[in-house]
Amino acid sequence: MTGTIATALRAAAAGLHHSEAGTGLLVSHGGLLHRDDFTQFVHTATSISDGTTLLAWTDWDAVIAALDSGQLPASGGEQRILRLSASLAAGHPVSLRDAIPGLDHRNLRLVTTAIRHAAGQHHQPRQ
Repeated sequence: MTGTIATALRAAAAGLHHSEAGTGLLVSHGGLLHRDDFTQFVHTATSISDGTTLLAWTDWDAVIAALDSGQLPASGGEQRILRLSASLAAGHPVSLRDAIPGLDHRNLRLVTTAIRHAAGQHHQPRQ
């Protein structure tokens, strides 16, 4: 089911760099999409353009409210990734000073890739 949700999230975000970036960060992180307590904030529908493509979107307002109220348990790293994803995808304020320290190498790479994507730079520059 996680693969289906990931595909549907990416399909709904397609074409909007900021949405693609935030959603891509969430999906690439991979730690939350298998959790029922998180997926309650993911909503699905069928595309009206073709009647068959599954689309999904994250209710970022509800995710951040749940994090802030302690209703969505998450490790420090998961919280950072969720807050950064919500910032990229939906404009939720995030303190980079608080969110960046403590990210491991993999997650820092995912975040920088997401930021580049949001800026319209989908490919790594040649060196």
